[in-house]
Amino acid sequence: MVFQRLFNKPSIEEVSAEEAKAKQKAGAVIVDVREPSEWREGYIPGAKLISLGSLAKRAQELDPSKEVIAVCRSGSRSLSAAAILQRAGFTRVSSMSGGMISWTRHRFPVSRT
Repeated sequence: MVFQRLFNKPSIEEVSAEEAKAKQKAGAVIVDVREPSEWREGYIPGAKLISLGSLAKRAQELDPSKEVIAVCRSGSRSLSAAAILQRAGFTRVSSMSGGMISWTRHRFPVSRT
């Protein structure tokens, strides 16, 4: 049973910042799973903030029929977020590798509140 849980985990797709930008333009939803203080420092325009700690409780705020891309600062928390969404029944979910660090390195647009 333990081995089954370890080795039969669904794999999490990772997308680059470039792919995330293109997918968002095509209708994918970007979910930023950082904390509000991190969000205020800059976020992807059009992204929805749902911190990782509240994602399982708030997953119903997202449309499971849409592609969802989880984003964090560096790409670690977003992998956890994608796994949470998969367990909640989302089938088109991925994690943006490199997170906001990668997004800003590409000089893609960043909003601030």
